[in-house]
Amino acid sequence: MAYLRRKYYYREEDVPKGLTSLNAGFDILSTHPLFSQLKGNIFPKTSHLNGKDAFCCVTKSGEIFANIASSLDANEWAYALAHSLLHLAFGHFDKDKMPQGIEVYPGVWNKACDIFVTRFLADIKFGKSLFPDPATEYSIRLNDEVKIYDYLLKAEGTTPKQSLGLNTTDSLDMIGLNTPVFYKKSEKNEYAEAFSYAITHSIKKAVSEVGGHDFYKKKDTVVTKASEWFLSHYPLLGGLASSFKIIEDIDFCHKYEIHIAAVDARQGEIYINPSCGLTMEEWKFVLAHEYLHAGLCHHERCQGRDRYLWNIACDYVINDWLHEMRIGDMPQEGLLYDEDLHNMSAEAIYDLIIKQMRKFKKHATFRGYGQGDIWGNHGPHFEGLGRGITLDDFFRNSLREGLDYHISHSRGYLPAGLVEEIRALSMPPIPWEVQLGKWFDEQFPPLEKHRTYARPSRRQGSTPDIPRPSYVLQEKDLESRTFGVVIDTSGSMCSSQIGLALGAIASYAVSKDVPFVRIIFCDAEATDAGYMAPEDIAGRVEITGRGGTILQPGVDSLERAKDFPVTGPILIITDGYIEENLKVKREHAYLIPNGNRLPFRAEGKVFYMENKDKEKE
Repeated sequence: MAYLRRKYYYREEDVPKGLTSLNAGFDILSTHPLFSQLKGNIFPKTSHLNGKDAFCCVTKSGEIFANIASSLDANEWAYALAHSLLHLAFGHFDKDKMPQGIEVYPGVWNKACDIFVTRFLADIKFGKSLFPDPATEYSIRLNDEVKIYDYLLKAEGTTPKQSLGLNTTDSLDMIGLNTPVFYKKSEKNEYAEAFSYAITHSIKKAVSEVGGHDFYKKKDTVVTKASEWFLSHYPLLGGLASSFKIIEDIDFCHKYEIHIAAVDARQGEIYINPSCGLTMEEWKFVLAHEYLHAGLCHHERCQGRDRYLWNIACDYVINDWLHEMRIGDMPQEGLLYDEDLHNMSAEAIYDLIIKQMRKFKKHATFRGYGQGDIWGNHGPHFEGLGRGITLDDFFRNSLREGLDYHISHSRGYLPAGLVEEIRALSMPPIPWEVQLGKWFDEQFPPLEKHRTYARPSRRQGSTPDIPRPSYVLQEKDLESRTFGVVIDTSGSMCSSQIGLALGAIASYAVSKDVPFVRIIFCDAEATDAGYMAPEDIAGRVEITGRGGTILQPGVDSLERAKDFPVTGPILIITDGYIEENLKVKREHAYLIPNGNRLPFRAEGKVFYMENKDKEKE
């Protein structure tokens, strides 16, 4: 099983120029028996890269930054990424492996490691080399980095004449050499461990192919039989079952502490620990459990909640449904089931759990104690480059089609809560701007216009002998037609999000005949900007503060203000990193960035705004 990860995701229409070759190079690595097993995270960013001729660099924490502006083809990118991965695999950042004085001469050690890696890649004839074979330039044995380091110090001094690094000639492609990694006796280098496993994996594959056996041939196990049962007997989950790859790998499960099972919806993979000894009926229950996690998009619906506690809440809901549907047998371990939580939603159960966090933190999922079996966006692999329909849409469509077939052919009982969730997921979500507009409709119903002869109608000129009244809004109706906006201007709040929210608020205020809006800025202190016309909010508001995050003084100043109507609602714009005991006594709502969450259960409505321009960046 590959440990290599590509840590980026783009929609097809947003793919940056130059990323295609990087993706093709990554695909070469992901199919290689050795490099596909190495551990590392690849980012298409220019962090730590210097100069237009820089290709990529690697940090001691396993991050590889690739410069997609460089003109490398797929084979050259495969070579460059493999070069960086081998720095981690060979332990070139380990303090115990480095010679003395490395802090003084990091550039020399960097070049010595580059020479060693370049020679290794030349020996195995991998990729399209970016450098000449160092064996032709140096009259030394290239099987030890320390010996190469000593040779360079004597032959070239502290500044090597030419760097073989993938950064520029005057910069290092190994970032963090001044603070090397020190492993205690009880600790292990995870990158070196992955390399050791990769060598074993490569040997097994080579021996299998020489013997005429298919190394990747599908195994006929109790788990595969359980997954095939869904394809032929249970149409509701059959579509999902056909799209998932079942991976039974004991070494992988031990590495990531998977006791029974886990699911990575982004990768379309379910990881199974075959050593747990479950029966076929129990495996049916476990697989159905993981299918529903992915199909109901639990990895996307977390919305800033604690991931493990959200995982537990979803487990209670799914296991209750599977118990009603009588799919397989409940395993004895890792099962979260409580009859008192029957027919409750995952969101409602989560709200109960957070009141007893210490108790539920000790509960075990199918992955184990303190571990969630939902991986989603935080799995061990890369988030792939999306093309066409997204995985989430595919899962929703599979569940919806399976539900229609299940009901039309009367294939058995389904819980009402499960049917309701599948139907709800099939409907496109309402944009946050529409939800905010509905809230304004509730707070400010249309005003009734009154007839008056004090101002003649525009049609009076065509009939001068007939008096015609005009329709106007009375000032007394407009006096109380206002609302307050409390804006979190702390350092953690994004200015583009504030501008997006203020722009939407201004447009709705104008459309609802709101003459003035009261603005309060809050960070460590509250700053009252007074009343502003809606058309002045979006373009000419000067944001102050950028300190801490305390919103209670701003809310209190509005509620106590004598010139602010008692019935005036309050709209709070924040990123969610605020005090846990915020109290708002009157009608109110929150506007926060999508993916964030308030630290308490809100009494008012919560709208999650999306900044599409920021997401593209």
